[in-house]
Amino acid sequence: MRQLDVHNAFLNGRVSEEIYMRQPPGYANPNCLDYVCKLQRLLYGLKQAPRAWFTRLHDFLVQIGFCPSKTNVSLFIYDSGTARVYILVYVDDILLMGNDSAMLKKLSTVFHICDLRKLRFFLGIEATEMADSIVLSQKRYMTELLRKAAMESCKPLATHIALNTQLTPGESDTLDDLTPYRQLVGSLMYLLITRPDLAYSVNKLCQFMHTPTQSHWAALKRVLRYVKGSLDLGLHLAPTATPVIHTLSNSNWVGCSIDTRSTGGYVVFLGPNLLSWVSRKQRTVARSSTEAEYKALADVAAEVTWIQSLLRELWLLPSTIPLLWCDNLGATYLCSTPRRSMLKWTITLSETKSQVVPSRLTLSPPTTSWHISSPSRCPAVRFNDLRHKLGIVPCPR
Repeated sequence: MRQLDVHNAFLNGRVSEEIYMRQPPGYANPNCLDYVCKLQRLLYGLKQAPRAWFTRLHDFLVQIGFCPSKTNVSLFIYDSGTARVYILVYVDDILLMGNDSAMLKKLSTVFHICDLRKLRFFLGIEATEMADSIVLSQKRYMTELLRKAAMESCKPLATHIALNTQLTPGESDTLDDLTPYRQLVGSLMYLLITRPDLAYSVNKLCQFMHTPTQSHWAALKRVLRYVKGSLDLGLHLAPTATPVIHTLSNSNWVGCSIDTRSTGGYVVFLGPNLLSWVSRKQRTVARSSTEAEYKALADVAAEVTWIQSLLRELWLLPSTIPLLWCDNLGATYLCSTPRRSMLKWTITLSETKSQVVPSRLTLSPPTTSWHISSPSRCPAVRFNDLRHKLGIVPCPR
């Protein structure tokens, strides 16, 4: 895997319309002060520039044999004979992985490419190689986040949320300045890329962005103190000989006392590697715990379907049937024999049943030791055990 950077990427975009600009200060022609400049290249700051650059790159990659992914527009796949190359694009940052080194030379003939060699630091994510695996972490990002919050020397905590804590609006005075709260919570959202253990608490904090209070600020500071104590943790990814997709879903029925909506969540693994995770409030009110669990199950079934489509394009789709672990027997029975009286679930029921009944997905109750989809409210010892099962480990030094 190699990391590439494109110099002046937006200047590679083609101008598809006439665009004029005033002469820049210091470069104006004194004899033609009333003249304007006609652009021959797109500049940074133009609304058309990002799309034009990506269109130029897309057309070139397709021209040399790459196929754009149908599940991820930023992913391009080259498969010819024994050569297989993957390119992932984020604006002017590119990840290239494959067994054909000629592709890098072809890119360099058209674009000014800087080869940064092995993947080390990409979009704020540090990649640390181990013997036969890799750990993704955001230690620099977390350190900068603590500096912005003036909490570099704060006392660390073992958990990010206190037991039996309920955040509600208006339980204390509203903050005088709402900007710091919103900025820090927004920064924590980007941290979730490598820290799924923070998903529940960050989701809770995001629900009070409009009018945060002193109690919400205290909860935010507790999360930052937990971040301080876990700076060296990262997400572990390792090769596996048994790449089976297995998931766990769960819901907290009527978890919100304000609007009585439930909080649902799931995790998706490929072998021992965590691929996807979500913790969020459900869109509608569930009248029973079975309905809340079923909605969480439907969400993870849709996510597994998308992951299967992506793995199929990458030629990495396992031959085994994905396993969905659900601890609610009522939701499990509904997947195979839904009741006709539940008309308001018609769409959700039909989507999930279409996957389970033809044996595209397998349902099973989880064991107690593997029930890790809700590790947010538990003692520190149990929390650390569940966090380790998510694949969050100390980064090698």
